Amino acid sequence: MRARIIKVDAVGDAAAVADAAGVLAAGGLVVIPTDTVYGVAACVDRPEAIERIYAAKVRDSGKPIPLLAADVEAVEAVAGSLSVGERKLAERFWPGALTLVVEVGEGTEGIRVPDCTLTRQILAAVGGMLRVTSANRSGEPPALTAQEAYEVLGDSVELIVDAGESTGGVASSVVRVENGQVKIFREGALSESVLRESAGN
Repeated sequence: MRARIIKVDAVGDAAAVADAAGVLAAGGLVVIPTDTVYGVAACVDRPEAIERIYAAKVRDSGKPIPLLAADVEAVEAVAGSLSVGERKLAERFWPGALTLVVEVGEGTEGIRVPDCTLTRQILAAVGGMLRVTSANRSGEPPALTAQEAYEVLGDSVELIVDAGESTGGVASSVVRVENGQVKIFREGALSESVLRESAGN
């Protein structure tokens, strides 16, 4: 099996959104553009599809796959109300290159709202959230174009949505707010100083 590639306008393409949502809902994998790098996505309620991401990327099974959300409401639907510090960061950087590690049930999840209209439309079409990680093999550079993703994952996914080169090119910053203080797990597109200032640290 080789993935289909569809070229789209990143601002929005109803047919592409419907196509991607249909593949995802059926348990397939779709490579999607984001504002940082290309990502490979699976529905949150399709564990077999999520396992396929691990296999395709040769990813450590103990390393969780982050969530992308359509909006803050989708985040709060699974995480409950954000804390004051979390909300400050969300209001400043969402949509954008910030992954917030928040409490969900008895554990935590890394979640972000991407600054890409097409991606958020796909997210909304599948219920507001997807498991998404960079479209590359673990330890290798992330894919910045659909062609780069195809070369690595073309045999492992059903569909690749090509919206041109990723404009960001740098992975998101991953942070958690604990007792009002920002804890940085990965300094990506957003600097530590900017994150701490925005959270009031």
